[in-house]
Amino acid sequence: MIEVGGNSAANAIYEAFIPEGISKPRPDANHGERMKFIRSKYELQEFLKPSLRITSGKSTLSLQSSFSRKILDNFRITSTSQNSEEGMVEFIGMLKIRIKNGTNLAVRDMMSSDPYVVLALGKQRVQTSVIRSNLNPVWNEELMLSVPQNFGPVKLEVFDYDTFSADDIMGEAELDIQPLITSAMAFGDPEMFGNMQIGKWLKSHDNALIDDSIINIVDGKVKQEISLKLQNVESGELELDLEWMPLEH
Repeated sequence: MIEVGGNSAANAIYEAFIPEGISKPRPDANHGERMKFIRSKYELQEFLKPSLRITSGKSTLSLQSSFSRKILDNFRITSTSQNSEEGMVEFIGMLKIRIKNGTNLAVRDMMSSDPYVVLALGKQRVQTSVIRSNLNPVWNEELMLSVPQNFGPVKLEVFDYDTFSADDIMGEAELDIQPLITSAMAFGDPEMFGNMQIGKWLKSHDNALIDDSIINIVDGKVKQEISLKLQNVESGELELDLEWMPLEH
């Protein structure tokens, strides 16, 4: 519930299409009125976006599983795929990553470093330009990754460019893109909503977040701001933005 934004975010999905003549029970409503509304909202799914409704008589567990699949199917385009050594790879969308800036990066040359950022997802690999002799670089560069159906975390690494030897590592981190994509899929077309928070990636001991990372709808786009403390290095932080783009967009 916290990761998708709490009750307000859930209600934006489950109460998206309340028909005229039906109102949400007031605090003084009787048990029968509450039960009727709750069954209509959750069991019968009468107020959901029509494309996400499930009309079968399956068990609750099956309904939850089917609902998750329908959310995923809502963003999947089966005609978009790519050959790989393992066979066909089906993509569900694109991830736009804006690498903003680094702070207090590690020294790898005599007094400074020549940093650049590498992102990897599956076999895809993209990188920023090299910024010469700067421990507080500003890139403001946008990188793009295709997101497959069975995606994992985006691996981020910072390197120091060396002309005559192998580039030195300056820290790493992993980006969990599950909260962003799950939130985006749950809300469908973000252009139907005003600016609002729809999810959150929580800071914990097993990730590189400096603070909780908020997922918002901003001007019809699903975006996420991330502040990272680079791992396995003596110092360094990185600021970046993510934007989710389903294939139909």
